Amino acid sequence: MTATLRAPVSACPACSAAPAAEALAERPPVDARLTLSLPTIHCAACMATVERALTAHPQVRAARVNLTLKRATVDAAPGVTAEELIPLVEGAGYEAHELDGTALNATATDRAGRELLMRLAVAGFAAMNVMLLSVAVWSGAEGPTRDLFHWISAAIVLPAVGFSAQPFFRNALTALRARALNMDVPISLAILLAVGTSLWETALSGEHAYFDAAITLTFFLLTGRYLDHRTRAVARSAAEELAALEVPRAVRIGTSGDETVAVVDLRVGDLIRLRPGGRMPVDGVIEEGTSETDRSLLTGETLPVLAEPGRAISAGEVNLTGPLLVRASAVGRNTSLARMADLVAVAESGRSRYTSLADRAAKLYAPGVHILAGLAFLGWLAWAGDLRVALNIAAAVLIITCPCALGLAVPAVTTAASGRLFRRGLLIKDATALERLAQVDTVVFDKTGTLTTGTPELTNIGDLPEEALRVAMALALGSAHPLSRAILTAGQTAGLRPETVSDITEVPGHGTEGLWQGRRVRLGRAAWTGGQPTEQTAAWLAVADEAPCAFLFSDRLREGAAEAVAALRASGLRVLLMSGDTPAAVEALARRLEIPQWVAEALPQDKSARVEALTREGAHVLMVGDGLNDTAALTAAHVSISPASALDAARVASDIVLLGQSLAPIPEALTTARKAVKRIRENFTVATWYNIIAVPLAVAGLCSPLIAALAMSASSITVSLNALRIR
Repeated sequence: MTATLRAPVSACPACSAAPAAEALAERPPVDARLTLSLPTIHCAACMATVERALTAHPQVRAARVNLTLKRATVDAAPGVTAEELIPLVEGAGYEAHELDGTALNATATDRAGRELLMRLAVAGFAAMNVMLLSVAVWSGAEGPTRDLFHWISAAIVLPAVGFSAQPFFRNALTALRARALNMDVPISLAILLAVGTSLWETALSGEHAYFDAAITLTFFLLTGRYLDHRTRAVARSAAEELAALEVPRAVRIGTSGDETVAVVDLRVGDLIRLRPGGRMPVDGVIEEGTSETDRSLLTGETLPVLAEPGRAISAGEVNLTGPLLVRASAVGRNTSLARMADLVAVAESGRSRYTSLADRAAKLYAPGVHILAGLAFLGWLAWAGDLRVALNIAAAVLIITCPCALGLAVPAVTTAASGRLFRRGLLIKDATALERLAQVDTVVFDKTGTLTTGTPELTNIGDLPEEALRVAMALALGSAHPLSRAILTAGQTAGLRPETVSDITEVPGHGTEGLWQGRRVRLGRAAWTGGQPTEQTAAWLAVADEAPCAFLFSDRLREGAAEAVAALRASGLRVLLMSGDTPAAVEALARRLEIPQWVAEALPQDKSARVEALTREGAHVLMVGDGLNDTAALTAAHVSISPASALDAARVASDIVLLGQSLAPIPEALTTARKAVKRIRENFTVATWYNIIAVPLAVAGLCSPLIAALAMSASSITVSLNALRIR
């Protein structure tokens, strides 16, 4: 019988917690923290399943899955490696890759977003309180009562503006130090002038103070700034994500035997042991062993390739079946995976040069505002000879021309359009993605995993003898090969049970064999089973001396692919297909979808180069891809989309993520983007006409800073309502 110890109940929370704290203190320290990428999880049930699978390991202390980032963080005992945990996740039915956690620290938190939201909340709270005080003044408070309300307003607004408007002040100061102007310079001047003139009026017992205008102005501008930030917050550096995919450790064969070392310590010429299920840390040449490798990270194609002595193997390839000894030929920044990350970084820097409509408007707007306010101040000072009047009018001009409507013109539309597309299954990650999407005239599709599902499917099940299929199912049970899994899935769907096959052995690089009714049976490559090579993907079943039986496979078309391609072509867009697959497979799909232009056997640098060539020809390219081999092309394109099932790096590199399985929403996204840009231009027109009408009134002295703030608020509301029309 097991005794149960129960801590005594105590009114003191610290005393109650003490036994638990002591129990935690007795635990051994957590020395291993591992991060796994989980690109195929999509719901809370997935999270629970993966966490259960990981915590089933006896040395795993805790596992936490983040659905948004599609990652798992695992705390484990010293010595536990990702190679031990990945099979647990895959056994639960999910894909898993090891990530280097130290390479992801820069993207772990969104401090800027929290800071903006906090400043927005403070400005909103202060604005509400100051407005209540202003109502009392507007209702007829006079003399000492009015002055008291003004001083209370000042006590609220001064610290609130000092805290909330810091983002504008910092940006304006940076621009002025660089002897340049940006949108935050007139914003800062308007806020400071409104506060300064209000303090002056209050000190002189004046009738008008504009503290409410200053804090309301700050609140509206922070709203636009926060909306703009939220549209950018999801986007992270694809180059960092690629760096995190690099294997942090490797097994090197030294003079004293196998030793686990950091990848940074590997040198050209080192002999590396690559176990089944491991990812290659460097480029090299196979010295010993036969296996098959998954090159999907590099080529996007899911079918494994034969790995045998003398064949080159690249960083990022996954060893599937047999152990390999590999001689390193390139390490560190010289590996193929590192070169791909460099391609992505170069493409990202090229895209960052895109100038948004708001930025282009700001270049013209900011100097004009300052010149106008300065001329109004000098003109009224010369005309009236009253510094107080001149400052009030200059402040009114700055407030009424303050680019609040201009600042909301883009974020308001982007937020409304993003909401509409999200309901259709598209997540907009980048603030300028809609503007760029509206300019698209050329669409480039990847094949495997994008236009197709990327999963082999048995196509000739109806022509196969039932007995042969059941034998093949039995052999497939002992293999993790994609074609074996496809056979097993097809047989189970047909309601068949596997035959009884004994002595099942997987022969690395060739297939699986065993004994059935005393006869040797094999399932695998044509050369190993006696089959004839075919243009279509095939596995062969050989039973003793009988003629081999062919199992034929094809990649299933993704839902909505045909409709999306047809709609894009009908709208007059140019559509291309680029893939790392064989020419026969690419041509067959292009013919099926009526895509006139296609490129086969394209390496990552080939895809990126092709997109850049189209751009130099004047095309605005939309790239749609899902693999690591597509990341450079995704970032080089004018705008890019990747499915939610894509590799982490591809999703990060893209501007838009397709949340569902269907490609049908893509044509609608282009239509919505064009409408969004139209609304943005309308908002600019509203802001322009507002200034044309309101500015002369302010310059003529017919608008106080308070009236200017009300007019500015009205223009902001108008812009926001117009943006909502897109929904």
